Amino acid sequence: MAGQLSMAKALNNALRKSLESDPKTLLMGEDIGKLGGVFRITDGLQKDFGEDRVIDTPLAESGIVGTAIGLALRGYRPVVEIQFDGFVYPAFDQIVSQLAKMHARALGHVKMPVTIRIPYAGGIGAVEHHSESHEAYFAHTAGLRVVTPSNAHDAHWMLRQAIASDDPVIFLEPKRRYWDKAEVGDAADLPLHSARIVRPGADATLIAYGPMVKVCQEAAAAAEEDGRRLEVVDLRSLSPIDFAVLEESVKRTGRGIVVHEAPVFLGMGAELAARLTERCFYHLEAPILRVGGYHAPYPPSRVEEAFLPDLDRVLDAVDRSLAF
Repeated sequence: MAGQLSMAKALNNALRKSLESDPKTLLMGEDIGKLGGVFRITDGLQKDFGEDRVIDTPLAESGIVGTAIGLALRGYRPVVEIQFDGFVYPAFDQIVSQLAKMHARALGHVKMPVTIRIPYAGGIGAVEHHSESHEAYFAHTAGLRVVTPSNAHDAHWMLRQAIASDDPVIFLEPKRRYWDKAEVGDAADLPLHSARIVRPGADATLIAYGPMVKVCQEAAAAAEEDGRRLEVVDLRSLSPIDFAVLEESVKRTGRGIVVHEAPVFLGMGAELAARLTERCFYHLEAPILRVGGYHAPYPPSRVEEAFLPDLDRVLDAVDRSLAF
């Protein structure tokens, strides 16, 4: 399968491979069958695997996730698609009160191999409820694994790893990266919850995940023209977090900047900044800084570019960090 693929095609291939390898794997979601999903991630799968394994559901997210929980209790491995990020809230009770707690409630005797795929974040000019970044809700919830790829290779292999997991996984897909192409290798090169250094550097560490990894790589390339060597770390997993990689990088560079689309207030960056400050305090040359969205509802699409972190805002944070 090695070769250049878009993230959308890489995800489609991952679902196909998972369906082929395990007859207990099935897909559920709104318009995922004949239509192939809003973003065509499931295109052609119902035709090849049938309506009993690629199931078009009613527009009822709570019912979709509740059904998936029941199927998991009966030995199936359901993969649920939430059509857009802002549509997940009707299912929030099922996810937080049931899916995340079932394993602990049963003292470990019950497994919950449910994967919930959620296209998330902005950058596509969509309407209200179609561009939200709610990863902190799920990462805060004990019992859930939360991951997000930033490129086609990781999208393919992380999805296959998530589906193979016996724990519930929230799989966040950065929708603006669906059409970005990258080389997809023949095997996973990292465990599901490991971070990856995507660009080595020595002057400061940029920590990002999902859609912001590419922005940070562009910022690092621009900074290099000024003689600044920025290390870029792709977090990949938001729960659990690979603090070993982050700690080693920040101790080496002495500076850390966390970048995400979600509002900075009580976001993932707050937890990362607090933990890294605790662990790296005597190595820091500057406070851990955060770059993110504003503490406001996601704006109309015509002004979303003013809300989303961009190269200039990342480089401004780099300047502030290096000024200490």
